[in-house]
Parts: sequence; C-alpha cells; structure tokens
Amino acid sequence: MGRQWRIPDELWQRLEKLLPTYAVSKQGGRPRADLRSIADGIFYVLRTGCQWKAIPEEFGKGSTVHRYFQDWTELGIFEELWQRSLLDYDELKGMDWQWQSLDGATTKAPLGGEKNRKQSNRPRKNRHQTQSINRW
Repeated sequence: MGRQWRIPDELWQRLEKLLPTYAVSKQGGRPRADLRSIADGIFYVLRTGCQWKAIPEEFGKGSTVHRYFQDWTELGIFEELWQRSLLDYDELKGMDWQWQSLDGATTKAPLGGEKNRKQSNRPRKNRHQTQSINRW
C-alpha cells in the first residue's frame, strides 16, 4: 500500500490529541489495535468509498476499523477535528464567517407523487420482456 493512502503526520498529530486514552486491561487479552493504522483505515474508506470489510489488512480488520469509527463518531472526535481545522484555516487564510452557502435540493421529486396517494391498479409484472434463454 502506497504512502498516498496514509494520513499526513500533521493530521495524525492533531487527531491523536483528541483520541481517548485506552487503558490496558488488567485481565490480559488482545492488545489494542494501532490507532494510527486505524485512523489510516478510516480515512481510506472515506476517500475510496469501499466497504469496511474490503479495506487492506494492513489497516486492521474491517470490523475493528469500523468499530473505532463508530466510537470516535459517537464521541464527537471528527466534529471536533473539523471545528479545530476550520479555526486554524481561519487563522491562516481568514474566513468570512458572515457569508455562508448551502447546497442541496429543496424541491419535491418530479414523479414522487403525494405521500398517501392511492395505490396503482397496474399489474407489477412488466410485459413484452425478452424471454430468458433457459426458460422451459
């Protein structure tokens, strides 16, 4: 796996400060996963859009990476990282906090119909379809 799929060291240092400290279990068991690899795996999924189970194993097991993602999301770690990054950007480049933009569709779907509309009496089966080759 190339270096381009790893998060930059600067981003990792910012994220690491926000992560909770995980205590070592007194009962033994498996050691905790490497949090840097977990973070790399999370950002890999976010960048590529692949499924959690399809991430390369060098980031850790997909289920483990996903569990950390859920925990960190619930703890608000990504939101805090986003807010701090915006403030840092504002300090470096400046942001016009009075100007905002919203992108989204706020219209009704063209063929959506009413919410509680009358159900169609049309048969569900489509006609004039090509016959399957293996049809007996």
